Amino acid sequence: MISLAVIDSHALIWAVTGQRRRLGRRALRLIERVENGDASLYVPTIALTEIGEAMWRGSISLEGGFAGWMEGALSTGRFHPVDLTVAIMRRAQSLFAIPERGDRLIAATAVELDLPLITRDPAIADAAGVEVVW
Repeated sequence: MISLAVIDSHALIWAVTGQRRRLGRRALRLIERVENGDASLYVPTIALTEIGEAMWRGSISLEGGFAGWMEGALSTGRFHPVDLTVAIMRRAQSLFAIPERGDRLIAATAVELDLPLITRDPAIADAAGVEVVW
């Protein structure tokens, strides 16, 4: 049973905005385990950036605004931010089969941490060679 994974932007947005029907069964079960304190997720900072931008555009809203939501999520000890590092950037340079920069960086994060990736897009995980949780 998976207890650690990297989560992509879409999956995180759907999890925190009540759109859980959009999540795959395995992804939903893992997120529920995270909420129960039985698992943890690594959140690439690019995913946090994309959530902040979605809030700014008005596509989503989160209680407490972006800063309040982020501080609350990270303070639980179940969500761990992963900063963009030189190693992740270097890894992303080998993943141009993934057209979007954000997706490349998220996939590269999963590769660098050697963890599965929660994503609905198997092409991303296939290009990176990581396990998909969906």
